[in-house]
Amino acid sequence: MMGRSLPWLLAGAATALAPAAHATSPVEILIGDAGQRDADGAVLVEVRLLNGGTEPQTVPLPDRIEAQLTANGVRRTLWLERTADMPADLIIPPDGFRRARYRLPDTDELSLDGAVFSIPAWSAQQIAIALRPAPVTQSALPELAPAQAAASAAPEAARPPSDRSAGNPFLANLSAYEPIYAVYGPGTNSEARIQISFKYQLFGTRRAEGLPRSWRDGLHFAFSQRMFWDLGGDSSPFRNIDYQPELFYLTPSATLSSGISLSAQGGIRHESNGRDGTASRSINSVYIAPMAAIPLGGGYRFSVAPRLSLFVGDKSDNPDIRRYRGNTALFMEVGEDKGLRLSTSTRFNFGSGKGAFSADISYPLPRLLGGGPDFYLFGQSFVGYGENLLDYDRRMTRFRIGVALVR
Repeated sequence: MMGRSLPWLLAGAATALAPAAHATSPVEILIGDAGQRDADGAVLVEVRLLNGGTEPQTVPLPDRIEAQLTANGVRRTLWLERTADMPADLIIPPDGFRRARYRLPDTDELSLDGAVFSIPAWSAQQIAIALRPAPVTQSALPELAPAQAAASAAPEAARPPSDRSAGNPFLANLSAYEPIYAVYGPGTNSEARIQISFKYQLFGTRRAEGLPRSWRDGLHFAFSQRMFWDLGGDSSPFRNIDYQPELFYLTPSATLSSGISLSAQGGIRHESNGRDGTASRSINSVYIAPMAAIPLGGGYRFSVAPRLSLFVGDKSDNPDIRRYRGNTALFMEVGEDKGLRLSTSTRFNFGSGKGAFSADISYPLPRLLGGGPDFYLFGQSFVGYGENLLDYDRRMTRFRIGVALVR
């Protein structure tokens, strides 16, 4: 099954394809100021995010966003970059606001002073640029939510012994990757399926330290583990456990004036089940996956990510796996951040006519229970070949239901 690597799926994670922020209805986005230069000569653009709702709202900030500039009667398209001090997501308090900053790299060929500037993906508002020199000193600290600011200011003695965040940049670079869930469906030899997954931004500390953007910001390590549990068997053994480490590069997300977000991911993936003898399975692949998120209105969006994979290295444990898995896959998803969401993954081999189809459907449990833990009711189906590596050449049908921490 295709990796679920779209960043908005990864809980901000994801970091990656940020949707148009106006998809979250209570949040209004306005351009507060444009024209202050930073120390590198880039023009800073301040954006204000206003939450008129009664609940906190999390707004993803894309790495890059398309802007329109009109100067001397000529209209041009430019790209704004999120400043290094800004986080990938902002939490807007109820009936409150937060500021975000973007920068327009300096270019000698444009006359910016007095030009009319807009960010169509966020607002129809237009503002005139008033160029000003950089101040003598600038704060490189990101704006923190009140709770974060209080935690940062708290003395070390006030931190609980279980708090590992202080002085540990690893945690700030760690995030979810594929969905994390536990589901159950009786009547098979793999009744329960459990998945854990995370990714780590290898050079994430650069942005935290206010350093300029670098190509290294996109380098990630990820690990996913899928466990298939035969609860009905003697001693309830695990039928198979698949391990999936990978190294990949994620391009900066770019939001067009239409609100469509674009990105791409490419990497090297290893899959194995850690067993020996005839039950041993192992495969290596390289892949590339362009990704797009399209706002549909009303808080809904459609996401799509085709993927091309090539098997490399030793395939002696499963020499004919390409016949059953193929080299192509397609991920699609439709839904809303705080409501119903449907995701599908398909892989296929046009030559052999074999492949697999899986679908996940999820809904926030607090909305069903009127409160409670931040889990999701999670339903999962699979039809085709190779739900796990051990059974890569075996056709099966599975239906399971359970809960998810990350969908």
